[in-house]
Amino acid sequence: MLDWKQDPHRRLNPLTREWVLVSPHRTQRPWQGQVETPAESEAPEYDPECYLCPGNARAGGVRNPPYDSTFVFDNDFAALKPDTPLDEFNREDLLVAEAEPGICRVVCFSPKHNLTIANMHPADLRKVVDRWAQQYGELGGRPLINYVQIFENRGSMMGASNPHPHCQIWSSRTLPNEVAKEQASQAAWRTERGGCLICRYVTLEGAARDRIVDENAGFVALVPFWAIWPFETMVVPQRHVTAIDGLTDAERDQLADILKRVTARYDRLFHVSFPYSMGFHQRPTDGAEHPEWHLHLHFLPPLLRSATVRKFMVGYELLGTPQRDITPESAAERLRNT
Repeated sequence: MLDWKQDPHRRLNPLTREWVLVSPHRTQRPWQGQVETPAESEAPEYDPECYLCPGNARAGGVRNPPYDSTFVFDNDFAALKPDTPLDEFNREDLLVAEAEPGICRVVCFSPKHNLTIANMHPADLRKVVDRWAQQYGELGGRPLINYVQIFENRGSMMGASNPHPHCQIWSSRTLPNEVAKEQASQAAWRTERGGCLICRYVTLEGAARDRIVDENAGFVALVPFWAIWPFETMVVPQRHVTAIDGLTDAERDQLADILKRVTARYDRLFHVSFPYSMGFHQRPTDGAEHPEWHLHLHFLPPLLRSATVRKFMVGYELLGTPQRDITPESAAERLRNT
């Protein structure tokens, strides 16, 4: 009989229809690879050199207003531009390109430079949730925009260029690759089996309990059965809702609560301001109802064994299949116990 806790096996991600290789016995291997040295220092509440703090200058001389809550502005170095002309290029279906217009924005969570989601007051975090919903509706309502991607990179290890609490919103004409995979899988499940793929998955996890990290009346946080990153989690509404604009007032409070609790668990796990990439996946904004979609968030943190040992995607993972050493069950147990 296979020992699922020790023997190598692979697990299917039903949202992307891709496999991940799980090799639990590799946790015993010695480590002489790169070791990070995370800098922990007391950041000031206001930094005169920070281009996201209230009143400070940004690129090109634009100056932030003296904001006292959330603050949104068009990204000064946007990856997508709304005035990009539509055009296509195709040579025998081998050399293919097409224009990609869009709008990129930055959302500052707070005027205070030294905050993170984990240590924000719930009432202030609720304002961030409201701002996310407002931006999703505004950007998604434009004819140009068919998808709104809200995401946060936390920590220099994850490429964050500024520690001020903020996230980005990239809204685009086409669906990003990972969203397109999830779109196809959720639509196929609804057509072939009826109902919602994620609703059914959450029901199974609720019965098993061994990958659930935290929950409240509106949301559940769990380590996915198919997780790739060592302490990857998903945050999922308990109720079927397709996008953030469909959350009730109570559910918006509950989303703020579960985000604070999950990020605080991350910080406690390795006694450091935990680095991660976090993002929403939700209904496209192409005008269709998309009842197959179920709103959810992905947390993808890189730390592997401690605050100094990081998970890299290299070698076999880049050329073959993503692989993980720590089973999702053991990762969930460690997060639950923090």
